[in-house]
Amino acid sequence: MASDEKISSAYTGVEESRPHPDVNLQQRQQQQHDLDAKRRAALAQIDNAKFGWFHIRACMVAGIGFFTDAYDLFAINLVSAMLGYVYFADNKNKVPKDIDLGLKASAAAGTFIGQLVFGWLADRLGRKRMYGIELMIIVVATLGSALSGNSFAVTVSGTLIFWRVILGVGIGGDYPLSAVITSEFATTKNRGAMIGAVFAMQGFGILAAAIVSVVVLAAYKGSIRDNVQNVDYCWRLVLGLGAVPGMVALYFRLTIPETPRYTMDIERDIERATKDINSVLVSGTYEKPDPDAPVTRVEAPKHTWADFVNYFGKWENGKILLGTSLSWFTLDVAYYGISLNNSIILRNIGFSGGSDPYTALQKIAVGNVLIALMGTVPGYWFTVFFVDKWGRKPIQLMGFANLTIIFIILGFWYHQIINVSTTLFIAIFTLSQFFQNFGPNSTTFIIPGEVFPTRYRSTGHGISAASGKLGAVIAQVGFTQMKDIGGTEAFVPNLIKIFAIFMFLGLLSTLLIPETKGLTLEELSNEDQKGFVKGISEKKK
Repeated sequence: MASDEKISSAYTGVEESRPHPDVNLQQRQQQQHDLDAKRRAALAQIDNAKFGWFHIRACMVAGIGFFTDAYDLFAINLVSAMLGYVYFADNKNKVPKDIDLGLKASAAAGTFIGQLVFGWLADRLGRKRMYGIELMIIVVATLGSALSGNSFAVTVSGTLIFWRVILGVGIGGDYPLSAVITSEFATTKNRGAMIGAVFAMQGFGILAAAIVSVVVLAAYKGSIRDNVQNVDYCWRLVLGLGAVPGMVALYFRLTIPETPRYTMDIERDIERATKDINSVLVSGTYEKPDPDAPVTRVEAPKHTWADFVNYFGKWENGKILLGTSLSWFTLDVAYYGISLNNSIILRNIGFSGGSDPYTALQKIAVGNVLIALMGTVPGYWFTVFFVDKWGRKPIQLMGFANLTIIFIILGFWYHQIINVSTTLFIAIFTLSQFFQNFGPNSTTFIIPGEVFPTRYRSTGHGISAASGKLGAVIAQVGFTQMKDIGGTEAFVPNLIKIFAIFMFLGLLSTLLIPETKGLTLEELSNEDQKGFVKGISEKKK
């Protein structure tokens, strides 16, 4: 048979030729091969790009969100103390235990929901479509919290708990979205530092909440001493000001481009992704796609339940999700167990109590500033500087090991250390804060943003992060219910011993996780990238 078939035209009488089906097949196979090669070249262009302004901008846009998250999450330590003086004078100016638990655990419960939901949505609908929505939720919930009122039907604490659940949903969405967007835009060489820098803004958020509290209390010093009810202005201002950085970042989040990896691997539009890479990396700008332009969709693995089960059903992949989830869970049991109850630590080192409400509240605020400056903020930035040199896994193992030792020391010799030297106790406690952040608190955020394929990267990060928040809720409930066993705060040393056990379990779970330093996201996905494109769909508008 000839390579071309002859067809007579009824209208012209001229014979026309039509390509043989084998020729069409060969052309499509060649096009498939070319698009597969173009995809790998585009990914290499992202991975090996020169670090520039676009990368810095991406870190800043994501980082401001995490600054806001941490401010709103941890400001409740100081706000809870203020609420005691305004609404619970009949309870020795302290918020009742069950209400204090609700105030502190509500945001973590909401965060658990947000991490799962937004993690899944970002893989299904796109990073860009969801980015900014979570920040809107945070801003609205923050303002709602600050405006919470007391009424016959609903108490101010009940309203606050409601808004903090909503706040948590927004904060939860920020975790997978910010980690994955930063990871997918990052170069291989600087990826760990970029994701770490985003997360390190938590430290500044925690510090800012304490500093704002100090300033607001100082501004109302005379008014508080005249009438303690003026503290009502203070806690509302402390919470409400947390919405300001979120408002600043909102525009930039809504205008950030879709990540080329999502466009290539989930929208399956390699041509568009290639153009986006060239425009973003070369000019630093993003051109909106023409909605009427024809689109060639490639055939590639899709985000489906069957594919999810198939991918993570393989032990080589499933063990990684298990490792990232368990290590984050064990870390957050201790991290939130201590961070949301550090007023107990502050009381033992002299940063609590006073002759009047202003002095007592100011001491707590100043104590939080010192904790953040001495251990929290430096720990985060040590991770940023060393994570691409030492690797994620060594830092996480080192952190868990040091925390195990520190909590054993604090747990078994808690009162002895305080009685011998308050300075020594502060030094040991500061080391625990330092190695939480120069250790698993940072790396448990970084690693899940790297180790999963694009179609499950946000989902995997969301599952891992939600496991952490589950640990946070359990820790907060357990700490509140158990700390007074045997007397007021008598069980705290034993709780610290329990935290030591969880740190050791975190060390063991880290062994399930691969080292990600120096590897591309595609190498870490455990999927063959050559032949990733399985075919070509018809062109569509």
